[in-house]
Amino acid sequence: MDQFLQAAINEALEGLHEGGIPIGSVIVRNGEIIGRGHNRRVQKGSAILHGEMDALENLGRQTADVYRECTLYTTLSPCPMCTGAILLYGIPRVVIGENRTFLGAEDHLRANGVELTVLDDPTCVRMMENFIREKPSLWNEDIGEREQF
Repeated sequence: MDQFLQAAINEALEGLHEGGIPIGSVIVRNGEIIGRGHNRRVQKGSAILHGEMDALENLGRQTADVYRECTLYTTLSPCPMCTGAILLYGIPRVVIGENRTFLGAEDHLRANGVELTVLDDPTCVRMMENFIREKPSLWNEDIGEREQF
């Protein structure tokens, strides 16, 4: 398994252990993780701390040239909010663990020149399927009840 996807999975598992939604993300530049995070909506009572947003927040303020050299790894397909942040900061590549349980705004990313790789990773799929089955109300509170984007 890709070491960076594994790091994103580890973030997702940390979020699950904290009582949150198991979605994790890491931001990689020049072969090194420079930002990491996981969905903290439950833990922080936040409306916006999805895994990708948390990774960006934990990365901290950067110059535009840094973002343009990054790849964002996420365990689940990015929603429209996270897609907007990816586009805003000019992150050129996104590696997605899986998009079976939720298909985010991938077409919007592609249409704006972002290179996407969907790994269809069985660990990511299983993690989300288990979570959705075990905690459907928590999943539906965030993005699960909406139609796919």
